[in-house]
Amino acid sequence: MDTSKIIPVVLGADLNCYHIARSFHERYGVRTAAFGRYAIGATKYTHIIDFTAVPDLDTPETAVKTLNDFAASHRDNVLIALGCTDDYVDLLSQNKAKIDPQYIVPYIDFDLMDRITHKEYFYDICKELDIPYPKTVIFREGDTLDGLPFDYPIIIKPSVSAPYWHHPFEGIKKVFIAKSRAEADEIIGKIYGAGYPEHLIIQDMIPGDDSHMYVMTAYCDRDSNVRMMCLGHVLLEEHTPKGRGNHCAILTEDNPELYERFRKFLEHVHYTGFANFDIKYDERDGSFRAFEINTRLGRSSYYVTAAGQNTAQWYVEDRVEKKDFDGCVYNKNEIYWRYIPDSVVYTYVKGALADRVRACVKEGRAFSSMRYPFDLKGNLKRRAFIFIHERRHIKKFRTYYHPEQNNT
Repeated sequence: MDTSKIIPVVLGADLNCYHIARSFHERYGVRTAAFGRYAIGATKYTHIIDFTAVPDLDTPETAVKTLNDFAASHRDNVLIALGCTDDYVDLLSQNKAKIDPQYIVPYIDFDLMDRITHKEYFYDICKELDIPYPKTVIFREGDTLDGLPFDYPIIIKPSVSAPYWHHPFEGIKKVFIAKSRAEADEIIGKIYGAGYPEHLIIQDMIPGDDSHMYVMTAYCDRDSNVRMMCLGHVLLEEHTPKGRGNHCAILTEDNPELYERFRKFLEHVHYTGFANFDIKYDERDGSFRAFEINTRLGRSSYYVTAAGQNTAQWYVEDRVEKKDFDGCVYNKNEIYWRYIPDSVVYTYVKGALADRVRACVKEGRAFSSMRYPFDLKGNLKRRAFIFIHERRHIKKFRTYYHPEQNNT
């Protein structure tokens, strides 16, 4: 088929949007149409994205109308509808029947999405399949913290992320660390006081800095065959209150045991599309413990494309070209990916991991999300934005990252 007719149509305009657009442009030379409530720096001043601001895009009626209006004016194109964030992916999944059938909407049905993104259900599946996960207590509004089976400090986080961010409060974070019962009670009171309607997850805090974290990205085809898996060893994460846990530097690794473990999970639930798992290495017993599944490409998804497994190509070969399943590709290529300055990585990453980073840089196996040569050529505004963006991250790490505290 003529792949030049493909248009990825993305809801959201963050770094994930840029990763999607860059992957499609690298492989097929096509531009991405992106819609968001407002412009964001990561997708400004770019030659590969056509962005349109739609202030109330997060409402189903507006999002569906926006998509359908776009389809009506692009009848000769192949359209793939993609979401950058959990909210937009939920919206696409819930409204498949209302979205113009010209679109490929490569997401699982919402009933499955809703179940596996509730962390307590996710942990039930992990238990059934013998996949380690942190010691966990499901906390319901009105419960008490009496008799926890692990000591402080503890982790407190929402069971479901999407509704959590719709009930903001002063000091809101993706994940809280409570060092005492009094601190934990205060945090829980703020969360439920803001109107959050779901359960909370109370967990044993696994020791270790960012380099104990891993991300597993997988693609499952329209028949739920696992076609590709790529493991990333996280070097650094963001530590700002709202950005906490976002990966910003990764080395890819080969780990057959982990590939097999999470392949079984995906086949067990009959998954389709991209998924990624957050995992942490527990040095106390040598286990890799699963935290959650995200039912979309992650914010750090370009690490997969950089490793040679172009994310756009997996969508197109499966959903557009309808290529038959021919076994699973397990990534074995080692590359270094980042969207922060190397100086930050070298400041906080030490030892053997730092040596591997330097080897990747020396041997041409280092990749930056923002520094896409096609997008920088003659593009002074884009260059200026990237310069400012990277300097801001230097300041953010100085302010928020304290590895001696064993942040999780």
